[in-house]
Amino acid sequence: MEYKDYYDILGVKRDATDAEIKSAYRKLARKFHPDVNKTKEAESKFKDINEAYEVLGDKQKRQRYDSLGSNWQGGQSYTPPPGFEQFGFGGGQGGNYQSFSFNGQDLGGFSDFFSSLFGDMMGGGARTQGMNFGGFDFDTGAQQQRTSRRRSREPKAENLDITMNLNVTIKDIFDQKPINVKFSSIEHCRKCSGSGGYCSECGGTGFKSEPKSIKVKLPPDITEGQKVRIKGEGKSDSYGRKGDLYLIINIKDKDYEVSGSDLTREIEITPPQAVLGTKKEIETLHGKISIKIPPKTSSGQSLRLKGLGLPKKGGGYGNLNAKIKIVIPKNITDKQIELYKKIAEL
Repeated sequence: MEYKDYYDILGVKRDATDAEIKSAYRKLARKFHPDVNKTKEAESKFKDINEAYEVLGDKQKRQRYDSLGSNWQGGQSYTPPPGFEQFGFGGGQGGNYQSFSFNGQDLGGFSDFFSSLFGDMMGGGARTQGMNFGGFDFDTGAQQQRTSRRRSREPKAENLDITMNLNVTIKDIFDQKPINVKFSSIEHCRKCSGSGGYCSECGGTGFKSEPKSIKVKLPPDITEGQKVRIKGEGKSDSYGRKGDLYLIINIKDKDYEVSGSDLTREIEITPPQAVLGTKKEIETLHGKISIKIPPKTSSGQSLRLKGLGLPKKGGGYGNLNAKIKIVIPKNITDKQIELYKKIAEL
């Protein structure tokens, strides 16, 4: 599902006061009310505005919403914290169904994002706030409540896995040393066991962001885009179940380009060295070596150095391609410039 930025929807800052939130809501609700605004987008916009105010206008809901952190952007893919998915919330399912109704027209229920976060908090009577703007009345938080029998009280299976990108260098892979991986996940508060209320640990939300740090040793033949599973390091729920951590390998290296087990790196030489040929000492993953660059070498040519790349899956190593780049020295003298002019005249 998509993350909803309720602050952005109401056009207020994250530290906005209750009065600022209410004022912003009133203006937008008047502007996009279906009785006033007949555009196609108005109905959807009006529902978003009411949903945003349902959260930010309620202290407890706003506190829980803020516990998700401020690094999210509207439209980002969002996975509910463990436990939220258990709350029945929707037509034809267990739990309560909340919907907006205006002038007898049912505009539909809250979004899946709202339901995943606040389904447990909507079990009581719906909050209703009648308001009058410019001679017409409308129900700003109108919600029709329908109850149905719960099919089962068994806990639903939750997605407790965490998937994240892991940036590594070529040296990280080659050295085969454990890499420190830091991440965080939203867990049930241990102090109140996720019940919330007046808990000082989680601020009453029932959930807390838990920072984690683990050591991971990658396979020597790991490749770009490969997924590595770390068992039992995902999220946990109130029943003691744990998910897994999946690391998607993203190779970021300023010195090397990667193609499977083969590597490419640039080797800089001067114009005279390119014309006359030279010997060059270079650093590789396997140590320093000296290579011979033949005369009349052009920029962009590559010299293949066998067995100096990354480990191959079947054993052995890939190749290192030394890609020639001709560069002009930064501190070039007047005499050298004159010599270049003579060469150009020839």
